[in-house]
Amino acid sequence: MSETLTKNMPERLVKVESILVTQARPTDEKSPYFELSRRYNIKVDFRPFIDIRGISYKDFRSKQKVNILDHTAVIFTSRNAVDHFFRVCKEAKIDMPPEMKYFCITEQTANYLQKYIIIRKRKIFTGTKTAIELLELIKKHKTEKFLFPCSDKRRNDIPEFMGTNDLHLTEAVMYETASADLSDLQEVFYDIIAFFSPSGIKSLFENFPNFRQNKTRIAAFGPTTAKAVIDAGLILDIEAPLPNAPSMTGALELYIKKASGQPQ
Repeated sequence: MSETLTKNMPERLVKVESILVTQARPTDEKSPYFELSRRYNIKVDFRPFIDIRGISYKDFRSKQKVNILDHTAVIFTSRNAVDHFFRVCKEAKIDMPPEMKYFCITEQTANYLQKYIIIRKRKIFTGTKTAIELLELIKKHKTEKFLFPCSDKRRNDIPEFMGTNDLHLTEAVMYETASADLSDLQEVFYDIIAFFSPSGIKSLFENFPNFRQNKTRIAAFGPTTAKAVIDAGLILDIEAPLPNAPSMTGALELYIKKASGQPQ
């Protein structure tokens, strides 16, 4: 039976009472996850499935030999990349020049830059939802020398695109990802588990090799995460982003309404 048919079977549309978000708890109390919890009286917990470990500037400099200021633009595909890029810059005592350009995969990532720079005074270019849209934007800036801060486990789409289009790109591995220890979740059950990367799915099975999905609904953000869910033999119940729900919380809310019989 196809995944599309399976995920839409009526017996899986059951009222939602608990959600596990496989990311750190938001620091902003106005986060839409908290609003979702209040509006529908749902328990929402947060538990990172991935440990992020920063690479020190000393190791970065000695092993990769990348000169950050040799570049005129930076590509950011996640908040982790933003955090570790500016951490390395701080360790290296590097101040970003005002003319540096920033290419961000989403508006949320672009807005996150204000943690480190005054964004109204900088040149920031933003995609909407996917790497493809960001790459089409990048293609209009062929003369830039792009720096790509990333983890040791990164997707191939950006380097492959840059190579195919003869664009200058330097990869800068600034942090490493590893599966978190989830032993404390051994006996815990959630109606929905929300994933944001293939690494999260890998962590699930590394921690729980005998995991059985049963009635747990799986939500995935982005096409590569969705593919990882299906490749792992799981039922993909909730996909994000959607045309009418560009965020994970939006997609979750649509599902919650449908499962409880509310109008969409």
